[in-house]
Amino acid sequence: MAPDDRRAALIAATLPLLREYGTAISTRQIAEAAGVAEGTIFGVFPDKASLLRAALMSAFDPQPAVDALAAIATKAGLRARLREAVTTLRTGMCANANLMTAPRELMAEDAEFRERMIDGRRRMLAGLAALIEPDRDRLRRSPEATAQLLLMLIVASVHRGFGQQGGEFGEMDDEEIVSDLLDGLLVRPSPTPSTESLS
Repeated sequence: MAPDDRRAALIAATLPLLREYGTAISTRQIAEAAGVAEGTIFGVFPDKASLLRAALMSAFDPQPAVDALAAIATKAGLRARLREAVTTLRTGMCANANLMTAPRELMAEDAEFRERMIDGRRRMLAGLAALIEPDRDRLRRSPEATAQLLLMLIVASVHRGFGQQGGEFGEMDDEEIVSDLLDGLLVRPSPTPSTESLS
């Protein structure tokens, strides 16, 4: 197997272990999952931390999400496009939810990783804004601002910290996230204007 292929195979074997057990996994576990001798790992990576960093960078690579957002048909209605986008992004974020603490351990001083995370968020926001753009005239905010609001709702529904502190955020499904963004939180039908002022 070529070195690049072996590297990719080791990263692929490490990711499920990281998601299940965190960074406490051993090189023996990784080797068994990859079906190789433990020494093979050190022929490709200088140490375990390097392999874990490479696996985390792979896990947080925004390209699959960006490609998926680009593939959502712009011919569908805004609500349908956003629902599909929410499903796509939540699936990826849920898969990586247990990894959110790992970068602090392994990436604290890694400027490249921080830059990749910032760039990944920027690219996801751009992908969401492109989905929203055809309906710009129907919205009170720009596609870019709408994309930011939507991403915040998605993160709040997935990230454990938000879920614990905010209670019901973790219970939102994809449809409700889109509805909260586009319709707000008022229960429909609204009270009669003459009996209640919303100002």
